[in-house]
Amino acid sequence: MSANKPDLVLTRLIDAPRERVWKAWTDPEQFAQWWGPHHFTCPVCEIDVRPGGKIYLHMKGPDGSQFSEPMPMGGEFLEVAPPERIVFTALAFPDGKGGWKLDNHNTVVLADKDGKTELTLTVIVRKFSPEIAQALTGMKEGWSQSLEKLAVIVNPNNKMGVYSAQALGAPR
Repeated sequence: MSANKPDLVLTRLIDAPRERVWKAWTDPEQFAQWWGPHHFTCPVCEIDVRPGGKIYLHMKGPDGSQFSEPMPMGGEFLEVAPPERIVFTALAFPDGKGGWKLDNHNTVVLADKDGKTELTLTVIVRKFSPEIAQALTGMKEGWSQSLEKLAVIVNPNNKMGVYSAQALGAPR
């Protein structure tokens, strides 16, 4: 994990107009419906989608899971360019001292593809504590499942097309 190169790049073709996908990223009610892997919920979702705007979420896993207690998450929007680009930090796993054990830098690019939306997510892990290293092994799957849920929110008949889903170990 390095601040100089992407740790994860996911590209999806979503069968919905870009404006609808944009709204799902920027409307707290819709965001809460798709954020998190399958069977996870987002009972608290406060997003202020503007540069400098804050993100505050609680992600909750299914009862009996490791994350059955709501897990707070924070972050900040760094760049917002409707309807094509959102850059934000995501902070997770509170350390009990007012900090976070995980700090990611995320870039979402939405491109119009003949009425569909090509979504590209790039994640750079800027900081993580050794005790949560195991959780990072699920980052690709967690994001993939979140994006599957997003696709259904914007079009209940959606059939996801995967262009690529890869963890990168090489320079950009």
